[in-house]
Amino acid sequence: MRTTTNAKTRAFWIGGTTVVILLLSLYLLAEYLSTSSYIVPSFGEIFSSFRETWVFAHVGSDVLPSLYRMFSGLFLAIFIGVVLGFLVGTFRVLDNLTEPTINFLRAIPAAALLPPAMVLFGVGDFTKISIIAFVCIWPILLNTRDGVQSLDETMLNSANVYGVTGLDRFVFIILPAVTPRIFAGVRVSLSIAILLLVTSEMVASTNGIGYFVFLAQQQFAVADMWAGVILLSLLGFTFNFALQKLERRTLRWHLAS
Repeated sequence: MRTTTNAKTRAFWIGGTTVVILLLSLYLLAEYLSTSSYIVPSFGEIFSSFRETWVFAHVGSDVLPSLYRMFSGLFLAIFIGVVLGFLVGTFRVLDNLTEPTINFLRAIPAAALLPPAMVLFGVGDFTKISIIAFVCIWPILLNTRDGVQSLDETMLNSANVYGVTGLDRFVFIILPAVTPRIFAGVRVSLSIAILLLVTSEMVASTNGIGYFVFLAQQQFAVADMWAGVILLSLLGFTFNFALQKLERRTLRWHLAS
């Protein structure tokens, strides 16, 4: 136990030191370049813009709509991906029938879906949520399917011997065994959701963080543009950190094994 704690403490300090060095390097580089180019603002200008723009000013008009679109698409992808993943993972015939279609659909570039989606559904939230959900489904579906198909036969046979069948078999044996794979797929989909959110808002939106960054770039408001980029980075880091905490709490038994 003490060895594990020492390793975590050492990793924390190494990671923290790396972050400090990186931020200090970026600060010095920005301060140096800002004296000779208006394209690179100083850290002071960026943080001033961040404080004026994102501390309450644009939360309701841009941040909340973006979070609603991203989480709506992600949660929809989780629900559909997990359900379909269990189905195709359980029934081998269904897996063989759907595998070519799944491989074809997941190979479609997300950016190529935006123009036809805008033509069909307009530029409202439904288009953005649908695009996010469609692209985020595949990592979750494939990881869930692989988790179901890689279940330990000895474990399943033991459950049959002890009479654990039906809903109890799914809730207490299959679902816990597959959950680590599901979380792995959700981690990948979370990064994809943030990327697609920004892309969709830059192309077809009148509000949102991606729209704000794009508009700032068009107006040469460089400090505002970088402030939006920093906000997206902070949101991505926060969501990923929260997901890791949830995974560790949910899969405590798995991580300890």
